[in-house]
Amino acid sequence: MPEFQHDGKVYYNPIEFALSHIGGTWKMPILWRLRDKTLRYGELKKDIPHITHKMLTTQLKDLEASGLIHRQVYAAVPPKVEYSITEKGKEALPVVETLIRYGKKLMKEYGIEHP
Repeated sequence: MPEFQHDGKVYYNPIEFALSHIGGTWKMPILWRLRDKTLRYGELKKDIPHITHKMLTTQLKDLEASGLIHRQVYAAVPPKVEYSITEKGKEALPVVETLIRYGKKLMKEYGIEHP
């Protein structure tokens, strides 16, 4: 497959392009948590305890820019912001689910217990 460019970055295959949108340590866990419900920032932070505030903010901005999540801001004091998954984000969920299953299978093979 020939290389291609998007937003000034060169990609060499569709997998690399897809992973630029959902890959990394935190994007898939965020999408997974939003699959069934809308969550506020604090709820996401509490549910993903090892993520830093800066990283959560960055990942949410990236997911929003990719159209995978929607950010709804309400005019309230203090400000209320909710995040929900978009239809485009829902299209990524089967990939996330497959990777979860595969990861659990590998963990079992290596004798790693999953809580």
